[in-house]
Amino acid sequence: MAIDSFIAYLTLEKNYSKHTVSAYKKDIEEFSLFCEVTFGVEDVVFVDYNLIRSWIVSLVNSSVTNRTINRKVASLKAYYKFLLRIEEIKVNPLAKHKALKTAKKIEVPFSEEEMQNVLSQITYEDNFEGIRDKLIIELLYSTGIRRAELVNLKIVDVDLFQGNLKVLGKRNKERIVPLLPSVIKAFQTYFNERSVHEGIPENDFVFLTSVGNKIYETLVYRVINKYFSKVSSKVKKSPHILRHTFATHLLSKGADLNAVKELLGHSSLASTQVYTHNSIDELKKVHATSHPRSGK
Repeated sequence: MAIDSFIAYLTLEKNYSKHTVSAYKKDIEEFSLFCEVTFGVEDVVFVDYNLIRSWIVSLVNSSVTNRTINRKVASLKAYYKFLLRIEEIKVNPLAKHKALKTAKKIEVPFSEEEMQNVLSQITYEDNFEGIRDKLIIELLYSTGIRRAELVNLKIVDVDLFQGNLKVLGKRNKERIVPLLPSVIKAFQTYFNERSVHEGIPENDFVFLTSVGNKIYETLVYRVINKYFSKVSSKVKKSPHILRHTFATHLLSKGADLNAVKELLGHSSLASTQVYTHNSIDELKKVHATSHPRSGK
């Protein structure tokens, strides 16, 4: 079936993650079911834009957000581009589709004070889990790596002598990320504790549970939520907000946008530029105090 070929294409050629591939498959299967149940069309190869529009309208009427609808349509559009490529269709029915308007998504980063408080003012238990949790927070904030990248970090990727990490990002793209002295010290403390912690078998991965298994993404989220709830009243407290905080703090201190792009592992500047809006206040201060016409 074409869908199976498409999934293989996303996995083997595009190197998409399992999570992303699963999302694409789910969106396409959902649309396929709609076509069959509503219009009696058993193969999405034979649909036109009017049918797709009916699906979009049904999603809107079901109170699905425009952002989610755009993501689902993007999955479908990618599938039709693939079908066009393998000559299953002659025209992409979504070629001229325009995405629905969405409200600009603004994620509020943690302040420097909140970061200082979570790293210096609260108490972490003096045991394996406490030492691990603090390292997780320090590492996410000081490097900006993604949650999945942290979970999959292996011991061979950590070079404390050179002071850097080798990170395997999206689409198997590798990058080298420097480590701050404080993080190197935190790694040394963690590795020492890990080596004497009972019940930890040999494991290639850096971050483990208390029984020696590789940590998982939900655990990382819980760690961030647990400790930041003690210092921050922000509604959203997640690993991604820490990545967001890393980029925003660097840019507000004058870091080069291209350098931040490389550190984050973005493929284009457009992805990095979403973080610049939080630096505007800092830029306004610089402008107001530095420009000859500022009236200072």
